Amino acid sequence: MVDRPESGSVFGVPYNFKRPSLGRMLSSYWKPGEGMLVAKPFGIGYTLNLASWRSWVVLLVAGAMLWQERSAQGGVPGTDDDGPVEVVVDD
Repeated sequence: MVDRPESGSVFGVPYNFKRPSLGRMLSSYWKPGEGMLVAKPFGIGYTLNLASWRSWVVLLVAGAMLWQERSAQGGVPGTDDDGPVEVVVDD
C-alpha cells in the first residue's frame, strides 16, 4: 500500500486528515496575528480566524442576512408569498 500524507496542500488549498484533538481544534480557530482565513483543523480548505475582527464582521453580516430572510418569510423557511404558479408546456 502507498502511504499518503495526512496533511499538506493541493493547488494551494490546505488539507489535514489527522485525527483532531480538542487543543488543536481550539487553537486553530484563534490565531492572533494571522489573517482572516486560516487552514481548517480537519478537512479541506480554510475557516475563519476568530481572533481577527474581520471574521466577526463577516459573521455579523451573515447573521443579519439570515435574520432578514427569516423575518421576511414569517419565520418559516421555504414559504413563498407569491402563491401557486401555473406552468404551461407547449409541445
